[in-house]
Amino acid sequence: MSSDFEGYEQDFAVLTAEITNKIARVPRLPPDEKKQMVANVEKQLEEARELLEQMDLEVREIPPQSRGMYSSRMRSYKQEMGKLETDFKRSRIAYSDEVRNELLGDDGNSSENQRAHLLDNTERLERSSRRLEAGYQIAVETEQIGQEMLENLSHDREKIQRARERLRETDANLGKSSRVLTGMLRR
Repeated sequence: MSSDFEGYEQDFAVLTAEITNKIARVPRLPPDEKKQMVANVEKQLEEARELLEQMDLEVREIPPQSRGMYSSRMRSYKQEMGKLETDFKRSRIAYSDEVRNELLGDDGNSSENQRAHLLDNTERLERSSRRLEAGYQIAVETEQIGQEMLENLSHDREKIQRARERLRETDANLGKSSRVLTGMLRR
């Protein structure tokens, strides 16, 4: 049984060394490789947890007189595993911060860049607002001119209708006058 435990110990030592190495490399990798490395480390951490469980089962089967030495080793391995998981969480947090910064376009002098960008956008908005205001004024003036033209056309229509009515009356009067004159000429 102790040979199985020692075999698990060797596997655990190799695995934790690999995990430590990979955790240290995560911040320096390009984004695509980081994703793969994070997934790989997660798998290896799961393997390490399984090894610890196997080792714990082996320790339980060891006779009580020699179990104390193996129990203290297990405690140190569990502490080491806890430290690895903590380190991995920190590297993942740093990795997620990098991803967030990459997605949001943050960098070291982002506040100055953001300020300049905001000032540029504010100036652009003000120019657009002035153009819109000028366009609105032109639309209001055009509407007023249109109303005045419609009123003028309405007055002109009334004048034309009155003139047409006078012409009809004059035509009717001329018709009567021509009949009267024709009748006078016949007599």
